[in-house]
Amino acid sequence: MTREELRKRIEIVEESYEFFLAYAARGLSGDGSDDEVRQYLHRTDEALTGLANGFTELVEQEKLSPAEPYHATIGVLERDAHAAQAAVQLVLAQSAIGSQLIDNLNASIHVRALLTDLFLLDEVLKGDGRGAPPSP
Repeated sequence: MTREELRKRIEIVEESYEFFLAYAARGLSGDGSDDEVRQYLHRTDEALTGLANGFTELVEQEKLSPAEPYHATIGVLERDAHAAQAAVQLVLAQSAIGSQLIDNLNASIHVRALLTDLFLLDEVLKGDGRGAPPSP
């Protein structure tokens, strides 16, 4: 997976979160059309699938070093993405998706931890790919 592909997945998750914030503020009961929120949930679910593996591939392809901090962070991302994805899938399994349900998803510590991971990794992806600076 390339840096650009990973950054696109990160953007999908971030854009979805922003949409979810606005959706939660609407005060919808969930008995109307929820097609748009379902589309964002599906996109998020797809973006999270294999995300940690994509970062692992990038570290190996670009020979980022030292590799240990990357792999340790990827382990954290994998756990957080898995937990957040489980919550997203639970919401998708509901027959109706109201604002309160999405508000609770947004408030989930798993989703917030995932976003924090992604903010950090997005900054790393913006770097030049050479890894850590040389020791003095």
